[in-house]
Amino acid sequence: MALAALTLSLQFGRFKGVERHRAALPRHGVTRWIRHALDADAEITVRIVDADEGQQLNREFRGKDYATTVLTFDYAQAPVVMADLVLCAPVVAREAKEQRKTLAAHYAHLLVHGTLHAQGWDHETGEEDAEAMEAREIEILAGLGIRDPYNR
Repeated sequence: MALAALTLSLQFGRFKGVERHRAALPRHGVTRWIRHALDADAEITVRIVDADEGQQLNREFRGKDYATTVLTFDYAQAPVVMADLVLCAPVVAREAKEQRKTLAAHYAHLLVHGTLHAQGWDHETGEEDAEAMEAREIEILAGLGIRDPYNR
């Protein structure tokens, strides 16, 4: 099966330590991770932000006043998936350290997670949906040579 086509915009905000995050997110890696999670061609923007921007976006669009790992803004699912994925660098780095993962592996998981959200997957609609989404993430990541992010 051929992988979906992807038009990718990869953006980095200005924040302390941005070079570490750039190094963990080479364009070819980001492209590969997202394409493996796609079921259709896509136009996706990935933006890596600091805690302030992450918190502001989460508060404004989800009503939650804290910075989270990844926010998915999906605009279309067909015929082309169109979405913005916003990842908060300090939260991703903290979680990677806590979970004893490499920064790149954690970013890969979150990009797969966000890409699935952009295609309509939702883990907040019930336990069955959450289990299905996690199983799909594990399957995609295994195909990329990345271990189960849920440590099952």
